[in-house]
Amino acid sequence: MNDIDLASPELYINRETSLLAFNRRVLELAKQENIPLLERLRYLCISSTNLDEFFEVRVAGLKQQVVLGVNTPGPDGLSAQEQLKRINEQAHDLVDDQYATLNEILIPALAEQNIRFVRRTKWSQQQAEWVKEFFLKELLPVLSPLGLDPAHPFPRILNKSLNFIVTLEGKDAFGRDSRMAVVQAPRSLPRVARLPAEISQGENDFVFLSSILHAHVGELFQGMKVSGCYQFRLTRNSDLFVHEEEIDDLLMALEGELPQRNYGQAVRLEVADNCPGPVADFLLRQFNLAREDLYQVNGLVNLNRLMAVHELVERPDLKFCSFVPSLPPSLSSAADIFHTVRRGDVLLHHPYQSFVPVIELLRQAARDPDVLAIKQTVYRTGVRSQLVDILVEAAQAGKEVTVIIELRARFDEEANIQLANRLQDAGAHVTYGVVGYKTHAKLLMVVRREKGKIRRYVHLGTGNYHAGTARAYTDLGFMTADQVIGEDVHKIFQQLTGLGKVSKLKKLLQAPFTLHASMLDYIDREIEHAQAGRPAKIMARMNSLIEPKLIQALYRASQAGVRVQLIVRGICCLRPGIPGVSDNIQVRSVMGRFLEHSRVFYFQNGKEPQVFCSSADWMPRNFFRRVEVAFPVEKPALRKRVIDESLRAYLKDNMQTWVLDANGHYRRVRRRSRALAHNAQQALLEHLT
Repeated sequence: MNDIDLASPELYINRETSLLAFNRRVLELAKQENIPLLERLRYLCISSTNLDEFFEVRVAGLKQQVVLGVNTPGPDGLSAQEQLKRINEQAHDLVDDQYATLNEILIPALAEQNIRFVRRTKWSQQQAEWVKEFFLKELLPVLSPLGLDPAHPFPRILNKSLNFIVTLEGKDAFGRDSRMAVVQAPRSLPRVARLPAEISQGENDFVFLSSILHAHVGELFQGMKVSGCYQFRLTRNSDLFVHEEEIDDLLMALEGELPQRNYGQAVRLEVADNCPGPVADFLLRQFNLAREDLYQVNGLVNLNRLMAVHELVERPDLKFCSFVPSLPPSLSSAADIFHTVRRGDVLLHHPYQSFVPVIELLRQAARDPDVLAIKQTVYRTGVRSQLVDILVEAAQAGKEVTVIIELRARFDEEANIQLANRLQDAGAHVTYGVVGYKTHAKLLMVVRREKGKIRRYVHLGTGNYHAGTARAYTDLGFMTADQVIGEDVHKIFQQLTGLGKVSKLKKLLQAPFTLHASMLDYIDREIEHAQAGRPAKIMARMNSLIEPKLIQALYRASQAGVRVQLIVRGICCLRPGIPGVSDNIQVRSVMGRFLEHSRVFYFQNGKEPQVFCSSADWMPRNFFRRVEVAFPVEKPALRKRVIDESLRAYLKDNMQTWVLDANGHYRRVRRRSRALAHNAQQALLEHLT
């Protein structure tokens, strides 16, 4: 080992700029000609939605640090002010690229496929008449223009809502000569409207809500002249703050906080690029924002609303091919899922393999007279969750149903409150985990009496109990009747619902207690193997790699000669390829049709490899502020599947992979001319479905 300081800030990439780099990779998918066109439009929308959340949470947090005078730099040594400066430069470039992609690439390509966005200047007389009628019937009744004068102060603007600042000339019926007004577009209104086929060039011609309102905004100000009408959109701090130590009921406290999310501190202002400087400056003053917080855009100020077009246009040839998730052979004809799991562990690789067995496990448990209890954690399930329906059925049937609902799952708080109330009404025991720690572990346990003895059936997963995301996210699910794992899960549920000291777990690793230390131990063990001249290797896959001590441990492993291969979809603060520090570390990011969400950790351990799957990324919050679980995959056949499908397949990918360099830049992998194309996701679709 050399004497390089592994805590030096030069060895760390800033997490915020890394997150922006991830969002740029999402945008790159919108430019890929080998991806179906409507899916490319969807990727553009996703990049816009991601950027919204980035400002709502990450930028908002940095701005709060500046206001409060918090000056504690992260591992990269950057202060909050320095981070905001870098974000400002990179985010403006990203937004410019988003709109260039829309205007110069996607809109022309869509027009070639007879999917058109008809501008005001291009409306025919018939189209203009239809638009006017649409405005008078659908928009005018719900619009409330707000004149700005001493009796009408600037209105409260909802987070991410579409608004218009209107400049006026003349006097109204009361002799008022207010020069400005605000028109707020209700969220109930669609942002794109399909023109009737009989007055269009085809069945997929659309007009923007903003164009309709621009054309007829004068109807809202009779007798006055509209001299300008400009879109704007405000992004606010959307992080909820609840001081858990000082409240008696977390559910009631969150219910009280949710309405305030729409009116948090302003962090970003988007305006149309034709908005005059004085008008933009006026808006900035209203929201106490600086010039660098202004984003002037060439098009809609809410790109994510174009997602509706993906659903409205019925063109299967412009979308990903549909597929039917498969069932593992052991479950394909099994009527009794308990019998199947008793015979051997079951591994489910979503979305290639169906989520139905998880639902079926719960369904059979709800109706089985031998089942005594069902316990489950809920982080995100969706408002209309089939799993929750079954839990309600089980509770009403007299089963002992216990559900730990994480009310603080960001942006799903309201849905989870509704689920909690519904389950409580059905007679289930509902708790909200542990004060100060989010319950992020994905656990389901069924307690069954068999031949006079208690047996536990367990499902553990890397993703949420959400049937929708199980078709869009890559995740691993594991079903087992292993007695030791069952006892471990039982102990975790006892922690979450009751009180007491930490119980020692035999197979599972748990945050905030053993997961972090165990990962460090396993890395150190690989270092010992390498120093002894034995083969040593680490492969790990996750969404984010941020935690400094683990990064330093990986640097030490690289220095000792351990080969480290990392598949990190999003944020990565580790710098690979630094001479003498990370020469033996490779970091790649794989982006494709499905959102890569599995967390898998492989340690070669001589001739006895260990593989863990987990709900936890390698981030401080996952290790120290959440309840997380990592579970071992011990059966050789299943372990080989995890290694082959979740690690090696992605390390071979040369179609949808970016490689990170020591400077923090991502380079798209280009397939060599004679190399066989390997798309990991497509290969798994062909192999597993």
